[in-house]
Amino acid sequence: MATVSDPSTAGATQKRLSGRLGVGSIVFMVVAAAAPLTVVAGTVPIGIAAGNGPAYPSMYVISAVVLMFFAVGFTAMTRHVPNAGAFYSYIGTGLGRGAGLGSAMVALISYVTVQGAVYGYIGFALGDLVSRWGGPSLPWWFWTGVVIAVAGLLGYRHIELSSKVLGVLLVCEVGIVLLLDAVVTGQGGGPEGLSTAMFQPSEIFSGAPGIGLMFAIAGFIGFEATAIFRDEARDPNRTIPRATYAALALIGVFYTVSAWAIVSAWGDGPAVARATADPGTMVVETAQRYLGTAASDVMQVLFVTSLFAAVLSFHNVLSRYFFSLGNTGVLPGICGRSHARHASPHVASLVTTAVGAALMAIGAIAGLDPVTQIFTWLAGVASVGIVVLMLLACLAVLVFFRRTNTDRRPWNTLIAPSLGLVGLALILVLLVQNLPLLMGGSTALGVGAGVLLAVALVAGWPLARLRPHAARELSLASIADSAPQI
Repeated sequence: MATVSDPSTAGATQKRLSGRLGVGSIVFMVVAAAAPLTVVAGTVPIGIAAGNGPAYPSMYVISAVVLMFFAVGFTAMTRHVPNAGAFYSYIGTGLGRGAGLGSAMVALISYVTVQGAVYGYIGFALGDLVSRWGGPSLPWWFWTGVVIAVAGLLGYRHIELSSKVLGVLLVCEVGIVLLLDAVVTGQGGGPEGLSTAMFQPSEIFSGAPGIGLMFAIAGFIGFEATAIFRDEARDPNRTIPRATYAALALIGVFYTVSAWAIVSAWGDGPAVARATADPGTMVVETAQRYLGTAASDVMQVLFVTSLFAAVLSFHNVLSRYFFSLGNTGVLPGICGRSHARHASPHVASLVTTAVGAALMAIGAIAGLDPVTQIFTWLAGVASVGIVVLMLLACLAVLVFFRRTNTDRRPWNTLIAPSLGLVGLALILVLLVQNLPLLMGGSTALGVGAGVLLAVALVAGWPLARLRPHAARELSLASIADSAPQI
């Protein structure tokens, strides 16, 4: 690939990103977005308490299976998608420009809100950590501002730098959890031994499995973003599918084993009681009991770095959405420019930084709590939005391959996407039913979030009419004409 600095190709590459990211680098990027330690320390205890108790680890298995069906069709379509717009490109290619542009709006809302959720949480967590270690006690928004600036600086530069930072942070946070898993399972669990609840159907469907599944699926947000790095991948047609499967498998196994180890460390009944009493400190206390005080201190630090890794990863994903939309005429063309030296979406990165800063400023001025309000409300919007996009992507895969016959493999283009569509539809129903819970218990906020996402999706059709030249490459006919028959 020519670099941006090559004068003979400057015009062509000014709107292209470059890089040679392999499977490992992209997997680091998207697994970091899933924030493994944050999920294990924050979501798992809540899932145990509010979901199906000691059988909660099984929800990660179910989620991974449904998402694997989705990934089969998603990756089969990779070679037929015209650009690195990920969800909106896939949906637009299969269902038309209106659906594509509507899904682009939903994707922007979803990634802006999930990034904002983590910004709020990390501001609180970092401030708490600094004050606990004898530092100054400053408002959460100060620390959030520092994180926004650092993420913006890294996002402005070449993707390889972010990849290296995320790689180091991810290895550290995953390492401490795997050490805890190994010690707990190596000792045969706690007083009751290793838990078997996740293998018993009666336990899996006890309690509130729907709520458990809702929390479990939220832990996978970000794995599907592999396709957004298409232009920076070494060999997109091979690298993107492999990275998608690898990321999903790693996340699913990691969450399942870690949740099972935490339940086993306490015992089925005691685990539910401990999670219900104080979910926020359950995993740190587990680490202290099995690994010692020093390890629990390290885990608290790594919890903050886990949040930062998620912020940086979402920043990279969101800036590439802005970049792709600028390139295709949906947003002003300046958003689609790449840096002459860093070959990065520098303008889109600055836009992403500004949007995140504005959202956090609104939260601070309104006096919202960074965890119970900013984090929970925005995470609720993002969870529903991402599931809607995955469901539409499954539908787009089915429609695209039925109309074009560019790939006649039944499993890849019909069976697996259909199973994914059904599974995601059921999960979406559960999410919508429990949206007020995700939004902090407010029915008004839950309804408002649903309406916001619905309006964004429907806006795609009038936007397609108002901007007839936007995303014109999302034409199924042109894709079908140029695609090889398989």
